[in-house]
Amino acid sequence: MKRPPIETTFAEMKRYVRFSAEDEAALTSFGDVATPHFPRIAAEFYERIREHEDAHAVFTGEAQIERLQRSLVRWMERLCRGPYDEGYYDERAKIGRVHVKIGLPQRYMFTAMALIRREFDQLAGELPAANAGAVRDALSRVLDLELAIMLETYRDDFVARIQRIERVENERLRRELARSEHRYTSAVELARVLVVGLDASGQIALFNHEAERVTGYARDEAIGRSFVALLLPEALREDEGVRLLKAASGELPVEAIWEVPLRARSGRERMVRWQLAYVAPTPDESVALYAIGQDVTEERALQERTRQSERLAAVGTLAAGLAHEIRNPLNGALLHVTYLERALKRSAGSDDALETTRFIGTEIQRLSALVRDFLVFARPSPPNRRPASLRALCLRAVTVVADDARQAKAEVSTDFPASDVVIDVDADKIEQVLLNLLRNAIDAVEAAGGGRVVLRLRRQPRSALIEVEDDGPGLPSADAPIFDAFYSTKAQGTGLGLAIVHRVVSDHGGSVEVESHPGETVFRVLLPIGSGVSEVS
Repeated sequence: MKRPPIETTFAEMKRYVRFSAEDEAALTSFGDVATPHFPRIAAEFYERIREHEDAHAVFTGEAQIERLQRSLVRWMERLCRGPYDEGYYDERAKIGRVHVKIGLPQRYMFTAMALIRREFDQLAGELPAANAGAVRDALSRVLDLELAIMLETYRDDFVARIQRIERVENERLRRELARSEHRYTSAVELARVLVVGLDASGQIALFNHEAERVTGYARDEAIGRSFVALLLPEALREDEGVRLLKAASGELPVEAIWEVPLRARSGRERMVRWQLAYVAPTPDESVALYAIGQDVTEERALQERTRQSERLAAVGTLAAGLAHEIRNPLNGALLHVTYLERALKRSAGSDDALETTRFIGTEIQRLSALVRDFLVFARPSPPNRRPASLRALCLRAVTVVADDARQAKAEVSTDFPASDVVIDVDADKIEQVLLNLLRNAIDAVEAAGGGRVVLRLRRQPRSALIEVEDDGPGLPSADAPIFDAFYSTKAQGTGLGLAIVHRVVSDHGGSVEVESHPGETVFRVLLPIGSGVSEVS
């Protein structure tokens, strides 16, 4: 007697939800209508994710989000087109494994699918009544299949983690961990410091709750793995990594203080200051090197902002005094030069004399503009905060610099989210920030003979992000004090533009930073979002 063929997992899923050929036909007809809406749905999908810190934290940057939006469009197209075969199952399972790999919490599978289901249901409602019911039934079944496949991949990950624990944790380690749990729970687990223990080979044998929080790795994912390979940035593995391994093995005296960046699971880096202590391992204790760490990322950023503010305040006081002393003589000199120029014109004076007076007048006007910038910089006023549309501010700034951009052969483009972000800011001052950054970017690409400038706006969980990107030559040095007053890379620059940007953003409680290398420079402005934030589609 011939045995029946073995039923695959996907075939069993389809049979369970009653997914039929009629459903495939209904989905195909729905795809013909819904496909033009997929880019909009994908954009709204990732805008929603930005509102949630745990979900947003798994992303490494805007380029990754844009790739994921395109992938989501392809995902919706395949969902409506099929074919719903084993290749379809393998493709969907691969997507689920990517979610597991980047650490996306499992609960977002359900909430995200609810968003897709709602959008599709609204589109199905626009179909003729005779078809809407069949399409909605087909969509319900196929989305249930999608969730089942995604959850299967998370189950596989949980099983793999359990199996790995079973391989690594033999009976001796279980007894050791039980003793360690009793010994260190109060001192180690409740402390707001990272506590990591390494054995003589550099593998992690102790990993406390704070280490889990800062790095994003669960304890069972870290125990038994190399500290260097798991947590150190690749650029530091040869020098700092080798030094740490030698310290753990006892070949090299440990340093009292060791400050290095750690690479978290999300791919971001956190600066940690470690205190190291070496203990010779014993048969009952495998830990050879204890590392007690404190996350100083925010502390370092605050110190830098404080130093910058102090420098700007000191220079501002000097600038205010100089501006008062210089402004009145300059106005008088400009008045007399103007009178002299008119007298020379009436008396048909020589062209050389007229040219000289015009040159003097131009230079006096330039000095007057510099004095005006001095006063703006030296007399900061508290922000007059009111609800303002960041998209409108960005568009107005682009309009103002349009003529400068054309003359510099700079192509200025904008990249805005589907929903506007309205927050409480001083609109005039934020517009000044945007103009200063855009003009700097335009000047940079003009020096390269033309290029591209992008003004980008994004919503993050607790802040609004504004980026100004250009493909100019980049900054001359990564350590250039560009936010210091009177520092400028331009021959005719006053050196106050970025200093004013820093002061305005700091007065708003935000931060500004720059990332630059030849061919790309990005200024990032983060403005905190208070309780008065709203979004307008």
